[in-house]
Amino acid sequence: MGFIWSLIIGGILGWLASLIVGKDVPGGIIGNIIAGFIGAWLGSALLGNWGPEIGDFFIVPALIGAIVLIFIVSMIMRAVRK
Repeated sequence: MGFIWSLIIGGILGWLASLIVGKDVPGGIIGNIIAGFIGAWLGSALLGNWGPEIGDFFIVPALIGAIVLIFIVSMIMRAVRK
Protein backbone atom coordinates (compact mmCIF):
# COMPACT_ATOMS: atom_id res chain seq x y z
CA MET A 1 0.00 0.00 0.00
CA GLY A 2 2.95 2.32 0.63
CA PHE A 3 4.08 2.11 -2.99
CA ILE A 4 0.62 3.02 -4.30
CA TRP A 5 0.44 5.92 -1.85
CA SER A 6 3.84 7.15 -3.10
CA LEU A 7 2.60 6.98 -6.72
CA ILE A 8 -0.47 9.02 -5.82
CA ILE A 9 1.51 11.68 -3.94
CA GLY A 10 4.15 11.82 -6.71
CA GLY A 11 1.42 12.32 -9.31
CA ILE A 12 -0.24 15.07 -7.29
CA LEU A 13 3.10 16.84 -6.77
CA GLY A 14 3.87 16.68 -10.49
CA TRP A 15 0.40 17.92 -11.36
CA LEU A 16 0.61 20.84 -8.90
CA ALA A 17 4.04 21.79 -10.20
CA SER A 18 2.76 21.79 -13.78
CA LEU A 19 -0.12 24.04 -12.75
CA ILE A 20 2.23 26.47 -11.01
CA VAL A 21 4.67 26.59 -13.94
CA GLY A 22 1.83 26.72 -16.47
CA LYS A 23 3.31 23.99 -18.65
CA ASP A 24 2.01 20.48 -19.21
CA VAL A 25 4.28 17.56 -18.46
CA PRO A 26 4.80 15.30 -21.47
CA GLY A 27 3.38 11.84 -20.85
CA GLY A 28 0.20 12.73 -18.97
CA ILE A 29 -0.28 11.09 -15.58
CA ILE A 30 2.87 8.94 -15.95
CA GLY A 31 4.84 12.12 -16.68
CA ASN A 32 3.34 13.75 -13.58
CA ILE A 33 4.34 10.79 -11.42
CA ILE A 34 7.87 10.79 -12.84
CA ALA A 35 8.15 14.57 -12.40
CA GLY A 36 6.93 14.21 -8.81
CA PHE A 37 9.48 11.49 -8.00
CA ILE A 38 12.44 13.17 -9.70
CA GLY A 39 11.36 16.55 -8.33
CA ALA A 40 11.21 15.10 -4.82
CA TRP A 41 14.71 13.71 -5.21
CA LEU A 42 16.00 16.99 -6.66
CA GLY A 43 14.30 19.11 -4.01
CA SER A 44 15.56 16.94 -1.18
CA ALA A 45 19.10 17.01 -2.60
CA LEU A 46 19.07 20.81 -2.91
CA LEU A 47 16.97 21.83 0.09
CA GLY A 48 17.16 18.92 2.50
CA ASN A 49 14.33 17.20 4.34
CA TRP A 50 12.08 19.72 6.03
CA GLY A 51 8.43 20.59 6.12
CA PRO A 52 5.46 18.25 6.31
CA GLU A 53 5.96 14.65 5.19
CA ILE A 54 3.29 12.66 3.38
CA GLY A 55 3.92 9.27 1.77
CA ASP A 56 7.70 9.50 2.30
CA PHE A 57 7.78 12.86 0.47
CA PHE A 58 8.75 16.09 2.20
CA ILE A 59 6.15 18.23 0.48
CA VAL A 60 7.83 21.66 0.29
CA PRO A 61 11.22 20.57 -1.12
CA ALA A 62 9.52 18.01 -3.39
CA LEU A 63 7.17 20.62 -4.85
CA ILE A 64 9.99 23.12 -5.37
CA GLY A 65 12.11 20.43 -7.02
CA ALA A 66 9.24 19.40 -9.30
CA ILE A 67 8.67 23.04 -10.28
CA VAL A 68 12.36 23.43 -11.17
CA LEU A 69 12.34 20.15 -13.10
CA ILE A 70 9.24 21.02 -15.13
CA PHE A 71 10.62 24.48 -15.88
CA ILE A 72 13.91 23.00 -17.15
CA VAL A 73 12.13 20.31 -19.20
CA SER A 74 9.80 22.90 -20.75
CA MET A 75 12.78 25.08 -21.71
CA ILE A 76 14.53 22.09 -23.30
CA MET A 77 11.35 21.07 -25.16
CA ARG A 78 10.96 24.64 -26.45
CA ALA A 79 14.57 24.67 -27.71
CA VAL A 80 14.12 21.29 -29.45
CA ARG A 81 10.97 22.44 -31.25
CA LYS A 82 12.75 25.42 -32.85
